[in-house]
Amino acid sequence: MPQQLPLDELTLALARINGLLLTEEKVDRAVQLLAEGIRDAFPGSSGAGVSLLDEHGNRTSTGATDPVVLEADEAQYELGQGPCLTAWATERTVVMHDVATDDRWPLWSQAVRDISIRSVISAPLMSGTRCLGALKIYSTQPGAYDAATARPLEKLVVPAATLLANIQSSEAPKRFTQVLTSALLSRDTINRAQGFLMHRHGLDQGAALQKLLELSKTSRQSLFSVSTDILTETKSGPDDG
Repeated sequence: MPQQLPLDELTLALARINGLLLTEEKVDRAVQLLAEGIRDAFPGSSGAGVSLLDEHGNRTSTGATDPVVLEADEAQYELGQGPCLTAWATERTVVMHDVATDDRWPLWSQAVRDISIRSVISAPLMSGTRCLGALKIYSTQPGAYDAATARPLEKLVVPAATLLANIQSSEAPKRFTQVLTSALLSRDTINRAQGFLMHRHGLDQGAALQKLLELSKTSRQSLFSVSTDILTETKSGPDDG
């Protein structure tokens, strides 16, 4: 029989998630704390984790509390089937009472037959109309979860999805800023090297750029690297080349 989640456990788990919302945790750390809190909130659970898309659009496991979670998740990604992927795709909570008898995902069930997973519950992480991924909990015991388990889990994934959406959106501008800063630095370096060549060799802007392009091609280095080398050489006596 699945154990009912006590009200104080649910309240504590919600408080932990809401507490994360007030901090500036990065995605990996926040998801780790989130998964640990939800695993601990459901008696009989052996592991939990979250499936998200990485920056390359690949499905990946984040915040896994146990190596078995990673193993079970990886089998789902490789085979393209399993309770977590179904929860993600259908945007509905999925309960798997017993891996040994449930025939909905036969390839995955066979793949995890020898690891300590017998029952699973997975809920989609919905932020508005957007599904960010899915949260899943594994148990070594059959029948650990049922419809009654799904209700409190669904209450937890609402703030969890909000947490992830907020962190992802707040980190996106940071990543953009890093890329932009790098691009501006590269452009400034190339412009300064171009100016040096114009002054040193009496070249116009186009000819100086062509010179940089030729150096880049022959040395098999980027324009930024070639320009950096030129500016570095000017400090110790540049080569008239």
